[in-house]
Amino acid sequence: MDHTSRIAPSIDELLAGVTSREPIVADDGKSGNWLERVVIGDETFVVKHCSLEADWISRIIGDREFWTFTLWRGGLFDGLPPCIDAATVAMAIDGSGPDAELAILMHDVGAFLVPEGDSVVPVDHHEGFIDHMAALHAAFWGWHDDLGVQSMHQRLAMFAPRTIAPELEVDDVPVPIRVADQGWRLLPDVAPDLARIVMACHDDATPLIDALGTTPVTFVHGDWKMGNLGRHPDGRTILLDWAYPGAGPACWDLMWYLALNRARLPQSKEQSIDRYRAALESCGIATDPWWEQQLGLAHVAIMVVFGWEKAVGDPAELDWWQQRVVEGSRWLA
Repeated sequence: MDHTSRIAPSIDELLAGVTSREPIVADDGKSGNWLERVVIGDETFVVKHCSLEADWISRIIGDREFWTFTLWRGGLFDGLPPCIDAATVAMAIDGSGPDAELAILMHDVGAFLVPEGDSVVPVDHHEGFIDHMAALHAAFWGWHDDLGVQSMHQRLAMFAPRTIAPELEVDDVPVPIRVADQGWRLLPDVAPDLARIVMACHDDATPLIDALGTTPVTFVHGDWKMGNLGRHPDGRTILLDWAYPGAGPACWDLMWYLALNRARLPQSKEQSIDRYRAALESCGIATDPWWEQQLGLAHVAIMVVFGWEKAVGDPAELDWWQQRVVEGSRWLA
């Protein structure tokens, strides 16, 4: 196939001309999907193979149709700001329904990705990620979903006890699911105020969603973790794994970044939040009067998803989030 084409008729045609292939094992990958490095002509690519049936993450996030492909087919990637590189070349789907398989052909940017592990990233890389997150949000400011990707209800239900319950019944329970179950059970004892607020949202997330809905929306990537990030020598941010996309508050991506990358941040959360707000302003987005409300509610929202992770981690980190959630919950009144 011509690899400048966006969508191939089949995975075989997507990979036509492959002369070499080898599997890639990445410790940061937790979904059950798999990667391989291939050579086509004189260029090296990475192929991500996705299966709705095999991917437990697709089940808990509510994806039944490959949202990444939906974005690609809908042309959203064409609107990315120049500072963001999704590294994507083409895609193809085989089959339909729960047996469908997706292959994503990507440029091999492995040399520029954030290394695996828990080492702190350089300050200029972190600041670049924050600035380019703001640029992405500014490029899609006011975006409303006409593609049919992840809703806020689905987003807030990820990892909720009722969502993970079926995954606890499988023969080989994924480690994050086991830890999430443990963390939710532990949370009322270690952070009772946080537990009270987030568990009320597990019962009914509508008040939280409605309150967030009174603040501006944009397109959110949904998974700004270091395992999906890299930096080109020219400073552009590499942003991979567009599996949780949708319309939502800009502060959602910011809170995700702060919650999941805690050990790797070279600056405090407060410094990072201030930089993000300044970056939005520099992109022409006025942050008054909505900023404090959205930020406070976003603290609540991210703990609705990841309170379990903080319950099994560092007590000081848990306390930071509990304080912010209590403060943010005033916007729910």
